[in-house]
Amino acid sequence: MDIGNQITHIFSSYNIDLCLRVFAAICLGFLIGFEREITNKYAGLRTHILVCLGACVFTIISIYGFPELVNWKIEGYCPTGVRDTARVAAQVVTGIGFIGAGTVLRNGPTVFGLTTAATLFMAASIGMACGAGMYGLAIVASILSVAVLTLIRIFEKQVLNRCVKNIRRLKINLHCENEKVDSIRDYIVSHFKTVDALKMHKLIENPNMTKFSIIVEVVSKRPVQYIYDKLGELSGIESISIDTVNEK
Repeated sequence: MDIGNQITHIFSSYNIDLCLRVFAAICLGFLIGFEREITNKYAGLRTHILVCLGACVFTIISIYGFPELVNWKIEGYCPTGVRDTARVAAQVVTGIGFIGAGTVLRNGPTVFGLTTAATLFMAASIGMACGAGMYGLAIVASILSVAVLTLIRIFEKQVLNRCVKNIRRLKINLHCENEKVDSIRDYIVSHFKTVDALKMHKLIENPNMTKFSIIVEVVSKRPVQYIYDKLGELSGIESISIDTVNEK
């Protein structure tokens, strides 16, 4: 095949269609990955683009990569020429589960990364739709995915902000001036949902300072930042440390 024929083959309508499918997978993977990136999640732009692209390529290979088996006899078995184009693509569903599992982390009673694992699974399905040439389905699925990630987050903050799954038990340890102990204690009791395990004692090495520890319940998805913001309004606090209380 001469150079002219090679160039004609590369730019044939067949190859252009496959390139469009790959390009669509990259763009739609970028769309979902961008939302994950700006919300500072573990899997961001590159991961979602590559998952979507990989699923698309595997689907294309599954459909076009294996020629029909005709007049091929192995140990008396003769294929009919009918091939299972879904066989390779079906393995994408299984394989993406391993990648998604890598984004799920557990810290005591709290589990992180489930939504990101779900977006990776969704990115793979969108890539498969692109690989099959189902552009309409892929675009609608991408738009709905981003809408769920953004609009439902707003809904949770506005309506479900006091949901049980958002309650965190944290232990606050702080060093404060002796004369500020009562005001700090009253402030914490009045500003936090549940307060218990209160302990106070003066520091031997510095009699003018008191070590103050208390366990509180906070209704927030970012409880540590919430506590720091609240206690930052007070004066007389020298240091603050916050630990998660793991429930058994």
